[in-house]
Amino acid sequence: MPAGRGEWCVPEDRWAVFCLFGGPSLPLVWAVHSTGCLVPVTAKLSRQFYDRFGDEIANELVEWFNQVDATYRGDLRELNELNFARFDAKLEQRFAESDVKLERRFAQQDAKWEQRFAGLETRLLRWMFLFWATNLAALVGLARLKP
Repeated sequence: MPAGRGEWCVPEDRWAVFCLFGGPSLPLVWAVHSTGCLVPVTAKLSRQFYDRFGDEIANELVEWFNQVDATYRGDLRELNELNFARFDAKLEQRFAESDVKLERRFAQQDAKWEQRFAGLETRLLRWMFLFWATNLAALVGLARLKP
């Protein structure tokens, strides 16, 4: 897949190539550091490039690419930090909204249970009064029958 002007190409063999005019111009190899993270290896140009333009110009070009890479890396870090801060704020907002919804639902369920228990208490009190009244009537009737 040829890259257009100013695009990043990342082939599968860990080479990152910045394509200026449709073809690869400067390969940047990524190496694994002892800590396990990927670190860029200093860009090196082909010997033919050094022979054609001279060591001074080639080294200046390599330094310029490294400065551009450092600048882009810093910009990318800042952009990632801003995006993470936005994501974190949205996440906090969503958690707060979820907490409010849960509190509202718990309050509604609590009110429903209170209402059900109040109705149950009323019915239970009626049945208890009916039981006491029938027991009292039976005792009064038994007391009259006994001479």
